[in-house]
Amino acid sequence: MIRKLLFIFCLSLFFSCEYEDFDDNKDIETPLATCVDGFATIPGTDHTYECLDYDLMGHVSLEEMDAEAGNDCWGWTDVMTGREYAIMGVNNGTVFVDITDPTNPIYLGKLPTATVDSSWRDMKVYNDHVYIVSEATNHGLQVFDLKKLRGLESTKTFVSDFLYNQYGQAHNIAINEETGHAYTAGARSRGIHVLDLSNPVSPELVLEAPDFGYSHDVQTVIYNGPDIDYKGKEVYIGSNEDKVILVDITNKNEPKLISEFFYDHQYTHQAWLTTDHKYALLGDEADETTGFPDYDLLPDAQTRTIVIDLTDLDNPKHHFDYLSQNKAIDHNGYVKGTNFFLASYTAGLRVIDILNIDQKSISEIGFFNTFNDHHDHDHGKVKTSKFGQDPGDHTGIKGGSDAFNGAWSVYPYFKSENIIVSDINSGLFIVKKQD
Repeated sequence: MIRKLLFIFCLSLFFSCEYEDFDDNKDIETPLATCVDGFATIPGTDHTYECLDYDLMGHVSLEEMDAEAGNDCWGWTDVMTGREYAIMGVNNGTVFVDITDPTNPIYLGKLPTATVDSSWRDMKVYNDHVYIVSEATNHGLQVFDLKKLRGLESTKTFVSDFLYNQYGQAHNIAINEETGHAYTAGARSRGIHVLDLSNPVSPELVLEAPDFGYSHDVQTVIYNGPDIDYKGKEVYIGSNEDKVILVDITNKNEPKLISEFFYDHQYTHQAWLTTDHKYALLGDEADETTGFPDYDLLPDAQTRTIVIDLTDLDNPKHHFDYLSQNKAIDHNGYVKGTNFFLASYTAGLRVIDILNIDQKSISEIGFFNTFNDHHDHDHGKVKTSKFGQDPGDHTGIKGGSDAFNGAWSVYPYFKSENIIVSDINSGLFIVKKQD
């Protein structure tokens, strides 16, 4: 009888704890602004955003970051604690935000730029370290140990753990987490520049191949697509200003060009593979504009995504163009499952269902326009960036088109399904799909 009573008592404790935890999580997940009838308004403010099926969970302003403009972003999950962190580039450095409770993001501090301010900064994470490049003069590659964020209780100014200085300016960085190699993109005439990250705070140069040209952005994968000739090979997908290049990079001593994909280009910006490696989704950053020198948005602009068929890597083919109804320029996009998460400057984050890409039928299923508000969150006035974006010579001078404001990038890979969006004008946004 006593055993039975003890068993019932333990069960009651278990279920009461379960219920209590559920309630706590429910409170944590209450959005900062819920998307209702196409709009999300932060209660008690006049900050309203256009949206579809995505709520605003939290926000960190540029003022809190002590910055004037935002740029790229990435994420890190601490496997020891399960906590989730947003990493965002700003004009004067890289900031870190604990977003484990997305409705109460905690700004932890900044790693200052290695040299001078710049509009362009990019970062990727590998083995609990973040690797940061910039268009800032003589910036090199900053390496920072993210484990230093554990248990942080006050805002800090951080110091890098290592500075790789074998190049100065660079535009982007990609990391193949399966091989532990980092690929610097846009380090001027360096071409393909590969670092071995076996020692995370002492990257070792293993390849520099200038003959492959300037890559503005890169993805590298262990190929697992339909072309059996390249199964298990490490393939480099470079967005090279006027084309996409495919390179077999398996042997770092002898990289081999597989093929090149040409199209009616303006400025080949970024390509990302579908999960099955059958297609690449390519963004051209100037095809919605008048082009050089002003890059003004075309009156009839529609955001275009070029879909490349990679069934045969030796012969990539144009599958079709997806034209959205958004009058905006596309920037960075990433695939997760059957969704394509695309940062589209003044159209914010757009979520595109690519399940039926074989049938040339993809469509927008949700969005959150971080730029719709058009306001400086801190002073209530219209605010656009004075810093230049892409394309161009990366000096910050590019015609002054207002179309290059808003959402720069997106990171959709957190286990929590919270999504971060870095906005040039308004800082960090944390959004989540509605149940």
